[in-house]
Amino acid sequence: MQRRDFLAAWGAAALAGCAPGAAPPLPPGELAGGDFELGHRLAGGDFPAPTETRHTGVLIIGAGVAGLSAAWRLQRAGFQDFAVLELEAQAGGNSRSGRNGISAYPQGAHYLPLPNPEARAVRALLADLGVLRGDPAAEAPGYDEVYLCHAPQERLYRQGLWQEGLVPHLHLAAGEQAQQARFFARMGEFKAARDERGRRLFALPSAYAGETRASRALDQLTMHDWMRAEGFDAPSLHWYVNYACRDDYGTDYRQVSAWAGIHYFACRTGRGGEGAGETVLTAPEGNGWIVQRLAGRLGPALHTGCAVHALRQGLTGISVQVWDRKQERSLEYQAGQVIWAAPLYLLPRLARELPTELAAAIAPLGYAPWLVATLSLTAPPEPGAGMPLAWDNVLYDSPGLGYVVATHQQLRRDSQAPTVLSYYRPLSDADPWAARVRLLSTSRETWAEEILADLSRAHRDIRRLTTRLDLFRHGHAMVRPLPGLRRRERLQRLAAGWGRVQLAHGDMGCLSLFEEANYWGVRAAENCLAAAGGGLRERLV
Repeated sequence: MQRRDFLAAWGAAALAGCAPGAAPPLPPGELAGGDFELGHRLAGGDFPAPTETRHTGVLIIGAGVAGLSAAWRLQRAGFQDFAVLELEAQAGGNSRSGRNGISAYPQGAHYLPLPNPEARAVRALLADLGVLRGDPAAEAPGYDEVYLCHAPQERLYRQGLWQEGLVPHLHLAAGEQAQQARFFARMGEFKAARDERGRRLFALPSAYAGETRASRALDQLTMHDWMRAEGFDAPSLHWYVNYACRDDYGTDYRQVSAWAGIHYFACRTGRGGEGAGETVLTAPEGNGWIVQRLAGRLGPALHTGCAVHALRQGLTGISVQVWDRKQERSLEYQAGQVIWAAPLYLLPRLARELPTELAAAIAPLGYAPWLVATLSLTAPPEPGAGMPLAWDNVLYDSPGLGYVVATHQQLRRDSQAPTVLSYYRPLSDADPWAARVRLLSTSRETWAEEILADLSRAHRDIRRLTTRLDLFRHGHAMVRPLPGLRRRERLQRLAAGWGRVQLAHGDMGCLSLFEEANYWGVRAAENCLAAAGGGLRERLV
């Protein structure tokens, strides 16, 4: 075949493949997620006897934000006699991240709001990492601008237009903006509300929150029902509040407690110094930069691929049996104290002697499954009508929560260079058990088609630009804050722990938030330090 004949044949084939109406082929990718096989094996308990015994002063089980915060607090006090066990191959929990040839990107939590003054441990942590500048106790401390989210921060696609911010404000029916104004005025009242002891009703961490009869009543009904009772019926407002509940809790506002729904809007009071305002802290890898730096300090104290399958508490210590996936054998840890920083629902399955009342306090917890898609693009999608491409881009009435742009924080970046989008989808439209079954049984190709179809509503060029689409599945991503979970007696029983076992996880406050996990991890570490008899020169919680 002559060269010109070959080129003509190649051109005809290429044109045939790109004929009008013919969709580009589905981009390749990987279907990944947690170690579901090892996690499910824990339910069966089929593990061999330990072949080695190790000793440690404090054993931290779980290397998510709570476990890493506990380890950070021990190290801050100069205490080094501890080990950290993590079931997954990577530390970080919901703040894990990945990296490809284009950029780092989040596989879970992608930002941290500027912490409230009461979140002392978070502020101390950020100061230790060099991100918070000056006095951590200042009302509005300074922050490293590298981590402050660049503008434009948020936009919403609705009725064929992009608008600034996530609260719908274009082409609304009569009276909707007035309802929105009244709703946010009510949220402002809740933000300022205090109990008779002067505690904010919606503080964060929630352990500092005050309580009144009215605030307790909010935990007995759903956010949807509260809005109806308050006379809020504007469709745009109901969409936005439901988006907020799905975003922070992975759960529909028809199921989230009114207390948790209001907490989303009323809890945050953090501000930054000049140039920071009320933005958020983020990086290409989301919150991955935090957990990576904390995990990097642990060295040989961190053991990944380790599944705890039995825990027994004796008079002088705790025996913990662990399956080490890398070595394909069981180990036994003898620890003076344990910090349980894994999801609470696992503990009753592994600790046969757990007190009945503690198991009963854990039993009501349910968890929302999530799907995160990573789309690698040859160039950013066309901005479309209205606002330019932002860091966080949301589609109205979408099954997903939109996407964040991993390269948004890069300075001096070519606006047409390759980029990575992280698309978030909570499976909040079904019972969690059924949603988990769907999460694990649906093929990557099916998910990819759904995601591309959703995004193509706003970006007609999305499929052509996408060269790879990877999926990351979170089976038990976050606790669901349903009505009734914040009953005082139940929360007090969880906080009391179990003898030498300190409970430390965001589950403790029924809120899967960085500040919650950090608080409970630091609290557990400080309790262990106090029990060890060394004394505490400072208390962060």
